Amino acid sequence: MNGIKDRIRTIPDYPKPGIMFRDITTLLNDPRGFRKTVDELVQPYAGIRIDKVAGIEARGFILGGAVAHQLSCGFIPVRKKGKLPFTTIAQSYALEYGTDQVEIHVDAVKPGENVLVIDDLVATGGTAEAAIKLIRTAGGNVVGCSFIVDLPELGGRKKIEALGVGVLALCEFEGH
Repeated sequence: MNGIKDRIRTIPDYPKPGIMFRDITTLLNDPRGFRKTVDELVQPYAGIRIDKVAGIEARGFILGGAVAHQLSCGFIPVRKKGKLPFTTIAQSYALEYGTDQVEIHVDAVKPGENVLVIDDLVATGGTAEAAIKLIRTAGGNVVGCSFIVDLPELGGRKKIEALGVGVLALCEFEGH
């Protein structure tokens, strides 16, 4: 087990039949794997001004916090609606059935700051797209989106790239 992809557990039929859940807890539990993952998420941005890392709830908090530490910058939690204690701005995104919202604090991003968006996995890209729109609404510049896993068949990368934002994914899995 040398690669990042090899350290990710696949759980069939979770949370519903036909879904192959990509469980990164096995990667996070492996000290070398976790270190390699953070290093590979940081390396492309070495030498680029990053003011904040925005981590998408919940696994994006773990990764984003570690990446922000390595880049010596601030961290922004992108949370589900109603979880932040101060005044927020919100962005809706589509779910399979209905919509949901993510929020950041109104003072999380200063105009002109460069922000890197981080999450564990990109599937349909809805939450990442909402995070990008939130950061832009606050006046920030999204310099990229980074993920451990891309599920290319679900089209999330293309949705993010259509917004003019580059995507880094450390590995890909076929299917859902």
